[in-house]
Amino acid sequence: MTESADRALMERAIELGRQARFWAAPNPAVGCVLARDGEVVGSGYTQPVGQAHAEVMALQSAVDAQGSTAYVTLEPCSHQGHTGPCAQSLIDAGVARVVVAIEDPNPSVSGQGIALLQAAGIVVEVGLLADQAEQHLAGFLHRMRRGWGQITLKVAASLDGRVAMASGESQWITGEASRQDVQRLRAESDLIVTGIGTVLADDCQLTVRPEQALLSSEESERALRSPPHRMVLDSQGRTPVDARVLRGSPTTVITAPDIEVDASIAQHQLPVDQHGRIVLSEWVHYLGTQSFNNILVEAGPQLSGALIEGGWVDRLVVYQAPCLLGDTAQPMAGFAMDTLAESPQFQIEEVTRSGTDLRIIATPMTAPGLRSQ
Repeated sequence: MTESADRALMERAIELGRQARFWAAPNPAVGCVLARDGEVVGSGYTQPVGQAHAEVMALQSAVDAQGSTAYVTLEPCSHQGHTGPCAQSLIDAGVARVVVAIEDPNPSVSGQGIALLQAAGIVVEVGLLADQAEQHLAGFLHRMRRGWGQITLKVAASLDGRVAMASGESQWITGEASRQDVQRLRAESDLIVTGIGTVLADDCQLTVRPEQALLSSEESERALRSPPHRMVLDSQGRTPVDARVLRGSPTTVITAPDIEVDASIAQHQLPVDQHGRIVLSEWVHYLGTQSFNNILVEAGPQLSGALIEGGWVDRLVVYQAPCLLGDTAQPMAGFAMDTLAESPQFQIEEVTRSGTDLRIIATPMTAPGLRSQ
């Protein structure tokens, strides 16, 4: 196979992996393509937890995988979990070569799948399109490497960086195209987080509405099959028992240790700081115990500001509308600085049009979590 052919087939595997992003968690959303003599003979992507992984789906779709090359976005697993080891399945099928984008940092795998393949005489190559695969698998990779998944902060703001009027009025700053894109962000997330201020002001639902996300029928089915969990940071337990965020898919309300809420509400207690706010380092540790890969935060200035100031944001997605709200409107992030040197620095990764708005994706210049240590 030529290098260009290998790249094209790995790109196809990465695109297949994206099809699994709606339902794969807590597993990684992996894609796999089997090819022989330049022709694709099988392909697949990760199924919901407890079901087949990408490699097994690809093998099942192939009439004969003997002598083929497998292009996999993440190292095939080598251990027995809900399903059998994928590396052994590739060996049993007679695959001759395996091209892997990224070695799996999961301690249960971490090179063992590659070693198993090599011990069986299979040629293994690692690193093709690793950067692209890293972006696609960021949530899972973060969780394996540091203990918690990727935290994305979504903000809808005006040109002057305001998110709501002083009264709290904010519907709708951005246009329909941006709201549709937010629905896709939600569908791709395992957890959606907000603060009690947003719940009390907007009575938000934080649900996925596929009809508003411009998803295909297959994507909608996957998104609805595994809707994201929801979480409210509410140190004083003020979430109304009839709040819309408590309806439908599971919601956890995070409170201070001495706060009791209605028995119908799923509650978890975490320490608070001197201001009575949830200690974010404790919250992040809790996220790690819950196995969420992709975490989306949709919150007001106070929580957004605390996450940015503390260095807990991996990715900032800003939908910027072509309007001005003035200096009495609420800011994007509620924290104060005395010097420019204190300003959290971000790198712009992407700027695209979203209908009449701009969509800006930025990542922090400082590794997440370090500002809080």
